[in-house]
Amino acid sequence: MGSCWSARIKSVAPSYSASTFAASSGANSKISSRDGVGLSSCSSTVSSSSVPPTPRSEGEILQSTNVKSFSFSELRTATRNFRPDSVLGEGGFGSVFKGWIDEQTLSATKPGIGIVIAVKRLNQDGFQGHREWLAEVNYLGQFQHPNLVKLIGYCLEDEHRLLVYEFMPRGSLENHLFRRGSYFQPLSWSLRMKVALGAARGLAFLHGSEAKVIYRDFKTSNILLDSNYGAKLSDFGLAKDGPTGDKSHVSTRVMGTYGYAAPEYLSTGHLTAKSDVYSFGVVLLEMLSGRRAIDKNRPTGEHNLVEWARPYLTNKRKIFRVLDSRLEGQYSMEGAQKVASLAFQCLLNEGRLRPNMDDVVTVLEELHEKKSNPPPPAAKAKPLPETMFHAQSFGSRSQRPRIRILEDSSSAKVSYPRPLASPLYE
Repeated sequence: MGSCWSARIKSVAPSYSASTFAASSGANSKISSRDGVGLSSCSSTVSSSSVPPTPRSEGEILQSTNVKSFSFSELRTATRNFRPDSVLGEGGFGSVFKGWIDEQTLSATKPGIGIVIAVKRLNQDGFQGHREWLAEVNYLGQFQHPNLVKLIGYCLEDEHRLLVYEFMPRGSLENHLFRRGSYFQPLSWSLRMKVALGAARGLAFLHGSEAKVIYRDFKTSNILLDSNYGAKLSDFGLAKDGPTGDKSHVSTRVMGTYGYAAPEYLSTGHLTAKSDVYSFGVVLLEMLSGRRAIDKNRPTGEHNLVEWARPYLTNKRKIFRVLDSRLEGQYSMEGAQKVASLAFQCLLNEGRLRPNMDDVVTVLEELHEKKSNPPPPAAKAKPLPETMFHAQSFGSRSQRPRIRILEDSSSAKVSYPRPLASPLYE
């Protein structure tokens, strides 16, 4: 982990569908323009002779990956013949099954022996198909980074299309933020900031000179958490190679998820790395507020989170209207204001004015370092100013029901994400 192939791998006329969406009161529905802009050509040259040439065919892509080619029989054994009780989640791509393989040989093993894997199997009757499957191999098969879900292998045999990933035991950020129940307790402020930093690092890597990829579908359901709440980006079905040479953007049909797509991308079809920055701002705002990007169950005027919250993000007196009341007393006023300001900058309507992801990472790292170096006990014992203000805004602590906040503990129980899908092709 932490390294990548310096060559960007591209498929012929890549156009993909998405494989997950957040299901609640119509939130996060997929979008696609009716009259999409034509896909611009995107080529690059690599000077190093040690780097293989950019593959142009399916065969070249599969041969150039750093992952194992599994047989269908192997994956059938690993998942106990794809038994229903092994299902981890379902989506437009198909079902995701829990399986086991040997850590060294990657051969199928019995349940409980070896390492756990997540096997995504293409639904033959589904809307999404080979192109998305190939996109996953195309990107995750080449890039390795601590904040990207690791693709272990794939299966291409007759009509079978499968993908094998590392298992992410904490499931998706979406589940932890929005689902209620014993398995999904509210994430604490410190864990939310940890997840935000990890996800930001993943995006920054994709936007960097080595990868130069636009993710295009950054949202809470595509951020998976490992056992230590480390964030890893998943689902590269909508990813695009970024612009090269003198080009400032990639022109493509508008696809993504309602509530997360940048305004300039929606209006013009021009896709840039700053489009991802906007999506990151939406997710950061969801983490701050505990609200979905789109929620029609909210009162009139609060359906769209960005439109409702934007006026409060830079107002020190009104910022607590946005902050999740379940986080009461867990953050400093300075920290909350910095995160809110960062979200505001990411959500600026003009893409050129938004920070790049390296800048976002720097801000979040500074906040993390301050948390790692707390003030002396005497100063720490003093009541925080915003705690009193927060009590005035949301009622005294004694009047509110006690809510257990999920901290970083390995004993907490969660389930793997169960994404559904609304597929749309370019």
